[in-house]
Amino acid sequence: MRERIGKMTEALGVYISVPFCRAKCTYCNFASGVFGAERMDAYVDRVCAEIAGVGRRAAGMRADLPRHVDSVYLGGGTPSLLAAEQVKRMFAVVRAEFTVADNSEITLECAPGQLDGATLDALLQAGMNRVSFGVQSFVDAEARAVGRLHTREVCLDEIARLRRAGVEDINVDLIAGLPGQTPASWRESVDLAIQTSVPHVSVYMLEVDEDSRLGREVLAAGARYGAAAVPAEDAIAESYAAACEWLESAGVRQYEISNFAREGHRSRHNTKYWRREPYVGFGLDAHSMLRSGTDVVRFANPEELDTYIAKTPATLPILSAQPEAERIGTQGQFEEAMFLGLRMNDGLSLEQLRCEFGSAALETIREPMGEICEAGLMECDGDRVWLTARGRMASNEVFNRLLVVPA
Repeated sequence: MRERIGKMTEALGVYISVPFCRAKCTYCNFASGVFGAERMDAYVDRVCAEIAGVGRRAAGMRADLPRHVDSVYLGGGTPSLLAAEQVKRMFAVVRAEFTVADNSEITLECAPGQLDGATLDALLQAGMNRVSFGVQSFVDAEARAVGRLHTREVCLDEIARLRRAGVEDINVDLIAGLPGQTPASWRESVDLAIQTSVPHVSVYMLEVDEDSRLGREVLAAGARYGAAAVPAEDAIAESYAAACEWLESAGVRQYEISNFAREGHRSRHNTKYWRREPYVGFGLDAHSMLRSGTDVVRFANPEELDTYIAKTPATLPILSAQPEAERIGTQGQFEEAMFLGLRMNDGLSLEQLRCEFGSAALETIREPMGEICEAGLMECDGDRVWLTARGRMASNEVFNRLLVVPA
């Protein structure tokens, strides 16, 4: 029988999706939007009901649901738009269903300038100790071009405000490739993120796909939303590579393809995803992963707000045969371990893979792994393998090569 190294004492991560925004950014492809206050209250009621019914839902899937929680993440959307009473209601039901550790990492995603004092107080009382700011750019013209409502001054004021409130764990999101962005303006944004001394920075390359307004315009060679001013793919890749160097030089070290942190400030919650530790998601389009014996069960909530709110806990997916829930066996878990583990700079332990999945599984990747190393996209030092800087830039190509199942 396969051995799960260190899996029996895993703590659960809790993700709560809050899909409400004051304005929809042109590049956004998430299940989020602008809705009235009455919809928000009905939504919070629905999320609370889902949390209260999670034990029954997990049992219906024959999935193990850890009750000890060490990370809670409010993502969106813009969860900082919640009213103080709504925050208190959600955290009350979370703590009623789970044992939340005193040293838990509790994160709020926040748009700068969109967190009022009462909601901040309620979040602090609930234990919030980490904030992720969706800055995207410190250059006002770039932020404005994609529908962001803040300015550089607002961003800096908000960082200072959170520090005065006692929140030191702050992340800043930046996007390489926004319309009108130049090498000089990109350097300006990255440098300012460094100068703020925030302990965590996330750097994403602009995604061009038909699920966002900007992406559709770019693909159609249109001009709306500044699509014609989006930098070329090569230029975006160069900006990302440059940011990796600048952040590393400043002591903000890359630990995952898009994430950089000062010592001791990695995101505990997000690391669960890459290490395949159990997490459960509540709310619109929220995803979950729980263990079920030697299998894994992944399931997701509806992407449409009306559909989600209309469902009751009893009608949410509970059987692996339903499309929203998938039972993943040995081969699927091995593939996940490869492409999720290699996202992290620490890479993978071949011995741990062997213990969990067996020697035969490793044999299937020995040849492609050697070719990838020869191409300079991966390095191997005894037991560990990891992507090089070039490999992280071409990670999808690497993953595809490793996950090809021999005929």
